[in-house]
Amino acid sequence: MAYDNILYEVDGPMALVTINRPAKHNAISLATLDELQAAVREAEQDDAVRVITITGAGGRAFASGSDLGEVVDRDLSKALEPIVQGLADQLERMPKPAIAAIDGICMGGGLEVALGCDLRIATPSSQFATPEGKLGIIPGGGATARLPRIVGRGWGMHMLLMGEPIDAERALVVGLITRIVEKSELLPEARRMAEHLAEFAPFVPRTMKAMVNFGMEASTAAALMLEKYAQGALVQTEDKQEGIAAFLEKRKPSFKGR
Repeated sequence: MAYDNILYEVDGPMALVTINRPAKHNAISLATLDELQAAVREAEQDDAVRVITITGAGGRAFASGSDLGEVVDRDLSKALEPIVQGLADQLERMPKPAIAAIDGICMGGGLEVALGCDLRIATPSSQFATPEGKLGIIPGGGATARLPRIVGRGWGMHMLLMGEPIDAERALVVGLITRIVEKSELLPEARRMAEHLAEFAPFVPRTMKAMVNFGMEASTAAALMLEKYAQGALVQTEDKQEGIAAFLEKRKPSFKGR
């Protein structure tokens, strides 16, 4: 489909989705949100795509948040719709890994989109915040649930209550991001990560995502049992046989996804 607010391209095993509203600091309007969800569906259905990367255009922002021009007239009925929460859920539940490649402002709804991704990398100048409290509201795209699970209750509560931005170094320390890369290396690093993930048997990343996401919602005992059954399924695949054979024969495996 044609997109007006985002850019979509397939680069090898990676689908690159770029929020393209630099004049608005890539604020996420409802139209932008619809296009992001459509792009994720398009990438999910493309067998050539193994990883989805989301980034922002312009070099100043990943996404500054929801478009406040629309939020000002949002009533209770609209607020109860999934909106950004729906996109973050989509990213979290889809079988393919998602990377947030962050450069600049990553706040509010923009941060919540990144929280829905499996991996987050950022440039040194990036800043992260949940400033909704200053507007008389609270986050509605999943930050109150995902942020404490990712960075821990202490830093999650600090970011949510204080609303103050943290820099990339602090984000790395608390586990919000896992790598800091220079601006010129941001997308090349995302491509390297995608190519690395594409070398795995297709069942592996999707199963790993499911184990972590569903396992964290279950008791430890239930999560461990789920893990054993998932491992039991994978040891019966042809890719498992190929992976072990390739290791023993000191060659690169040729996985088939079966």
